[in-house]
Amino acid sequence: MFKKFEAKESIVGTNQIKNSVQRSIRTKLIDTYPNIEEYINDILPKKVNLKVVKCQDHIELISTDDEILFFKKRDGPFYPTLRLLHMYPNMLPKVQVDKGAIKFVLSGAHIMCPGLTSPGADLPEDCLPSDTPVSVHAEGKINALAIGHMKMSSDDIKSINKGVGIDNVHYLNDGLWRIDL
Repeated sequence: MFKKFEAKESIVGTNQIKNSVQRSIRTKLIDTYPNIEEYINDILPKKVNLKVVKCQDHIELISTDDEILFFKKRDGPFYPTLRLLHMYPNMLPKVQVDKGAIKFVLSGAHIMCPGLTSPGADLPEDCLPSDTPVSVHAEGKINALAIGHMKMSSDDIKSINKGVGIDNVHYLNDGLWRIDL
């Protein structure tokens, strides 16, 4: 999504968000990510000026004055940025890829099922449904290297073990990671 994202070329406009819209964004975030509820006042204080940065390809970035916090494409869910996810690592469910998948994930490739089921990889014990946002971690690393969107449920990934399991939405060193507002 952000592979060829450049701030000067991709950003179309910036608008300040009304307080009523800020409240609705807060409730959507708490509904989507229940683990964020205890941190929501730290992430989105009630008296902060939030801005929506509209970009090409129907991408919207939610930002404060100095950093981008969340993004979404069209009417999809809000995803946290990797910088925010590194500050609050329990925000999203965690999946782990093996060492062989790291270079592909960091170049923007989608995560294939064999990279999630091989030794060194780890899927959660309880089933993650499809269309769930997840944080993608690498074997032996602490911080997330990507944020993904489940294409299949975790049970289907384990049983089918073919094809794309997770869409790579945002990864380290992509256009969103390097952006300066």
